[in-house]
Amino acid sequence: MNVNSKKTELEQAIYYCRSAFYTAAFFSLFINLLMITPAIYMLQVYDRVLSSGSESTLLVITLLLVFLFVAMGLLEWMRSLILVRVSSKLETLLNSRLFTVSFKQALYSGGQNSNGQPLEDLTALRQFMTGNGLFAFFDMPWIPIYMAILFLFHPAIGWLAVATAIILVVFAIFNEKSTSKWLQRANILAMQNRSILGKNLMNAEVVESMGMLGNLKARWLEQVDKVLFLQSKASTNAGFWVSLSKVFRMTAQSLVLGLGAYLALQQEISPGIMIAGSILLGRALAPIDLLIGTWKGFIAARGQYTRLNELLKKVPQEEEPMQLPDPEGNILVENILVVPPGGKIPVVKGVNFAVEKGQLIGVIGPSGAGKSTLARALLGVWPIHSGKVRLDGADIAQWDREALGSFIGYLPQDVELFQGTISENIARFGTVDPNKVIAAAMKADVHEFILRMPAGYDTVISGSGGVLSGGERQRIGLARALYGDVRLVVLDEPNSNLDDQGEQALMKALITLKSEQVTVLIISHRPSVLKVVDQIILMKEGVLVDYGTTANVLAKLQPQKKIANQS
Repeated sequence: MNVNSKKTELEQAIYYCRSAFYTAAFFSLFINLLMITPAIYMLQVYDRVLSSGSESTLLVITLLLVFLFVAMGLLEWMRSLILVRVSSKLETLLNSRLFTVSFKQALYSGGQNSNGQPLEDLTALRQFMTGNGLFAFFDMPWIPIYMAILFLFHPAIGWLAVATAIILVVFAIFNEKSTSKWLQRANILAMQNRSILGKNLMNAEVVESMGMLGNLKARWLEQVDKVLFLQSKASTNAGFWVSLSKVFRMTAQSLVLGLGAYLALQQEISPGIMIAGSILLGRALAPIDLLIGTWKGFIAARGQYTRLNELLKKVPQEEEPMQLPDPEGNILVENILVVPPGGKIPVVKGVNFAVEKGQLIGVIGPSGAGKSTLARALLGVWPIHSGKVRLDGADIAQWDREALGSFIGYLPQDVELFQGTISENIARFGTVDPNKVIAAAMKADVHEFILRMPAGYDTVISGSGGVLSGGERQRIGLARALYGDVRLVVLDEPNSNLDDQGEQALMKALITLKSEQVTVLIISHRPSVLKVVDQIILMKEGVLVDYGTTANVLAKLQPQKKIANQS
């Protein structure tokens, strides 16, 4: 078995970019070697230049110092450029997959997790990789080498450096312990708060009309205060340890100078080693100090990486199924049990029926009977707990969704249009075929209305439909459902926002679909639409109560209505 098959796409992407990380580490080798330059320079100035009084020696080593600093600057710039490019490559490799995962999350949660948090996590992780925090990890392996040089200067200086490094590492551990739990809770709460805010903004009209803004804002501010408290607690703790680390590091560097001065007085080291030791200790402790200072970003990046990894494991990559022949529209439902995403109680229970190609089927029943859930199950939108929905004999889950989508028309209860032109919306944002767009619009009897729009079919509408009324959105949505060579159309309350003219247009569209041998399932409470259907499915409490010809089912319902009216 391929080792990569056990890894998530995030782990595979990082593995794919490993050569870039190796290159950055290779550059870090020379950068850290050149970091020793200031210490060597000061050593030469104190021990050679000042003792000999040679101006030419000072000029040569100064020019060499400048040259090496320029080289170090170029290497650091190249290392930074590599990390910028590799982080952009990681985002490029994962963007498409995480977009799909975000979509699947929203789909399988019934819209409860409809946010772009995975993509935000990926962007934040990329930004961390291009910041200074990652450089600390490249420089950390060099600390023992700096320590070894300090031991060569003098064992006392080396042991002081080791003790300082150990204490700073302890500070880093305490920093992590005192901040991570607060930051994790703050991040979780902040994500929940963003989701709640997004849902409130989506229902702005309802909020404004019923004066709910003040109450919702108060609840939102309460959550924001909790996030701020948690973040403030983490920042306060981190600030304490960062300040303590900085003070201790500066103190240690000064103590090295004092120790060096004492050793110089004892004739154990030269004055140059005293200065060089202080400079080199500062360089040795810099990665630890940088790590403590960027610990908040590191914790956030670690959380983002963990969330992305867990999400990619939870929603694995779907294998592309074998291409099946174009569907004709024959449906077979075999004892299906459907539980809505996030729910535990079945809404559709043990439903069985068959629909032949070209039939018009009406689905009726009281509110909460499971009609819309049945529609989503037929389309493969919601997973089926048990049983099968078959389209032309094949399990609906076996179809390639991209390939099948062009043969499916769906008009949900809540019609959602997308940012773009009317023609793009009708063409489902694929290649706009003017003839097919106009044909679909004429079937939905919305062609004349579109022509009266400011730019006709090129009129740009917002995601909410802009100035379009509910009925106009519904008719454009109907045109989208009828676009192309559809073989199965599911309409969920397609006339809920239509006036008499719109309902007549719908009736004509249904008759046209019937003549074209398109299979149609229409959910409706209005009896006028049921006049053109061939058969009716009666649902009640998630169970199929009756399925037969329109005349037979309606005839059975009439006595029940009379008894209800008499009582």
